[in-house]
Amino acid sequence: MWNLLLLLATFFSSTNAATKDQWRSRTIYQLLTDRFSRGNGDNSPCPDLGNYCGGTFNGITQNLDYIQNMGFDAIWISPIPVNYPGAYHGYAAIDLYGVNPNFGTEQDLLNLVNACHSRGMYVMLDVVANHVGPVTPNYTQINPFNNEKYYHPYCEISNWNNQTNVEYCWLGTLPDLAQENPFVRQTLKNWIHWIVNKYGFDGLRVDTAIEVPMDFWAEFSMSSGVYTVGETFNGDPNYCATYQGCLDGILNYPLFFMMRSVFQQGQPMWDCRTFMQSCSVFPDQTILGSFVDNHDNPRFLNGTSNLNAFKSALAWSVTTLGIPIIYYGDEQGFSGGPDPYCREVIWPYLNQTTSEMYTFVTQIVNYRKQMQLWNYPWIERYAQSNFYCFSRGLATMAFTNSPNNVQYSVTYNPYTNGQVVCNIFWQNDCVTITNGALNVVLLNGEVKLYMPKSMMVSE
Repeated sequence: MWNLLLLLATFFSSTNAATKDQWRSRTIYQLLTDRFSRGNGDNSPCPDLGNYCGGTFNGITQNLDYIQNMGFDAIWISPIPVNYPGAYHGYAAIDLYGVNPNFGTEQDLLNLVNACHSRGMYVMLDVVANHVGPVTPNYTQINPFNNEKYYHPYCEISNWNNQTNVEYCWLGTLPDLAQENPFVRQTLKNWIHWIVNKYGFDGLRVDTAIEVPMDFWAEFSMSSGVYTVGETFNGDPNYCATYQGCLDGILNYPLFFMMRSVFQQGQPMWDCRTFMQSCSVFPDQTILGSFVDNHDNPRFLNGTSNLNAFKSALAWSVTTLGIPIIYYGDEQGFSGGPDPYCREVIWPYLNQTTSEMYTFVTQIVNYRKQMQLWNYPWIERYAQSNFYCFSRGLATMAFTNSPNNVQYSVTYNPYTNGQVVCNIFWQNDCVTITNGALNVVLLNGEVKLYMPKSMMVSE
């Protein structure tokens, strides 16, 4: 009876769906629900990052100012179904229709979504349709896929270059759903439509996208009725681009690897040009998810202590083509290692809104919004082995990965002679365009983001 009610709800419910076009202007703050705020005033450390730490929906609701004051107008939260014991991350569901009681109640979740919407913020839900929790062989624990026939026979993924192996074998011990089974396929489509409508989600982050056939994702995405961005953990633009035919966007892992190569490891900045040229294979780069850190990889600052390099990577990810996603804790300079150490608790820092990185993130997010970068094409302006400059509209971004001072005269720029442009990080750092040139000086590996002085907002 319950499944019948869900099926009926699928067809008779409605939602104020947020489309990919509406998401282009958004900037997303990714958080792990369990690691953001307990909501009860308890800011003590978490004794075990491999288990639940106590973060809740109410904790997020109570601290939306912390997020919105940086300029973010969307949040990405963890998967919400009831999960296998200890699965604080949400990627091991045992009941798709329930809400993880460790995070709160259905009403708590509705309150969070409503609070975000009242602030003009979108909510992106992380969803999993590839696998369930590690319950083998007792599938009766899973609602609604309570029988072995709904899964692929056990074989662990062993060759990530073999697409059949990736799609039909298991990720570790997680039972792999058989989307070719008519019941599984239709139930997942009904479920995603139902959950989006029930809670009013505006978008979806789709987990393990490369582990499921693309034709299913096309149907799943359409059933959701909202913007979908898939996790394609691969650095090849040609491979990742194929998934933009079935999902609206993908998380831009090729960009992730490029930024780590250039800014963290010091590879030549000529690679930026090569990379941007390779991305022409994407049908629409403006709705890809650009990011520097996430919950699955060691943080950028775990691989280097160079804060200027980190700032440069963040500034690139926010100003380049795509929808920026900043991982919680980056605004406080977190440097955790591999999972679960990159999943630190942030509640001790929620009152530190004047820190260097919190201020920096606020500046770059608001720069993107003020200049409405999503409305303008990406144009390369200058490339050297240790310097790269691009523009979008009247916004010009200058980067170096050299620890030394560098100076370049950028004669191909969007400005006119006599126009004064200023660096947003220091409003007295202004340059007059002379003989058609923007003279850029970068000290000690810093990044500069320029705009016309006439557009500057006084501090």
